Amino acid sequence: MKTYSFFRTAFLLLCAIPVALQAQRPAVQTKYTADPAPMVYNDTVFLYTTHDEDDSQGFKMLDWLLYSSTDMVNWTDHGTVASLKSFKWVAKDNGAWAQQCFERNGKFYMYCPIHGQGIGVLVSDTPYGPFKDPIGKPLVWQKEHWEDIDPTVFVDDDGQAYMYWGNPNVYYVKLNEDMISYSGEVVKLAENPEHYQEGPWVYKRNGHYYMAFASTCCPEGLGYAMSDKPTGPWITKGYIMKPTQRTRGNHPGVIDYKGNSYVFGLNYDLMHMETFKHHERRSSSAAQIHYNPDGTIQEIPYWTENVLEQIETFNPYRRVEAETMAWGYGLKTEKVPDGRISVTHIDNNESLCVRGVDFGKGAKEFSVMVASYVDGGYIEIRLDSTTGPLVGKVDVARTEAMDRYKLMSCPVKDAKGVHDLYFCFKSTAQNNNLYFLDYWEFK
Repeated sequence: MKTYSFFRTAFLLLCAIPVALQAQRPAVQTKYTADPAPMVYNDTVFLYTTHDEDDSQGFKMLDWLLYSSTDMVNWTDHGTVASLKSFKWVAKDNGAWAQQCFERNGKFYMYCPIHGQGIGVLVSDTPYGPFKDPIGKPLVWQKEHWEDIDPTVFVDDDGQAYMYWGNPNVYYVKLNEDMISYSGEVVKLAENPEHYQEGPWVYKRNGHYYMAFASTCCPEGLGYAMSDKPTGPWITKGYIMKPTQRTRGNHPGVIDYKGNSYVFGLNYDLMHMETFKHHERRSSSAAQIHYNPDGTIQEIPYWTENVLEQIETFNPYRRVEAETMAWGYGLKTEKVPDGRISVTHIDNNESLCVRGVDFGKGAKEFSVMVASYVDGGYIEIRLDSTTGPLVGKVDVARTEAMDRYKLMSCPVKDAKGVHDLYFCFKSTAQNNNLYFLDYWEFK
């Protein structure tokens, strides 16, 4: 994503337009993320995703990532929470496909398909991990075929848990209360929902059972079916989002959060900012959905034709991890040698946006923890766009080594009320790899 191409130049011009005025875009831009699996816990959305490597041609997927948000537009990167290496029995070096994390009784269970080696399960005491393998073998592996992909887990009102999965057929088992074993046999649905392809996502809402799924192929849209029972039969009701030539694959995740309902899915919009030559480099997006009185879902247009509203303002008067952003195209996030996650690959004239920041009666000072081995770097603090009002400027001094972070500060003037916040990265000495950012705070 660092190629200086026509697409990149055009998009840097687009970045001058306030984010709030632009069409809905991928939630994460520092990495390629696919198969979004949202989970609501402690008033926070935890978004687990698969990870297409930057050099992917086909599917090159080695680990699973985590992001979180409380406002649906600003997402914090928590890095890799599990990988193929989390399973000692896995012999493959590729194939970390679509997973789901589910909380029950204070434990967090991640159901992970290893393409060609079944579905494993990991467990953690926190949603952030570390996740460990409690059984040392696949939870499910039907060795006669390669259909054991895309698991989804649902617990009914009576406490019975189910795991569903499969392409091109739908299977399910009844999980035991420990969530790491099951009773009975693997059940194959006698009849798939119409247009079912893969990626089931099962949930219950207002007495209705739903199965959202990647629908039709190819391209794939987002379809859904409904049932009166968790075991079906499932009757397809239509599309959440119709198939379109703008995407090839899809994978739904559906949640209710703070009074709204949302669907997550995937697309190639971020890759298309660089090239229209096809690679498996996908990105996750979200859109609000609405239900009719009979429980059916109103169809929504393609991601870029939606506007995802911020549902609460952002508090800048606290330590904010720099890897929290609504938009940061061109930047990267990664763990540095001391274990912290930092914003990296910061080039001259790139920027980072945090949406809907509430400065209240006014900020007086800004501080940022930063490391740099070059001279001439500085950060402009602007409101509402990359060319908006300049309210502060931090000179980034050389720290001799990229792993030696220092807190650097500047006064702030005229930052009042609610604005989109832009950090505009500049340098008078060099153009690339200017510095690393750890966290920031206003006072």
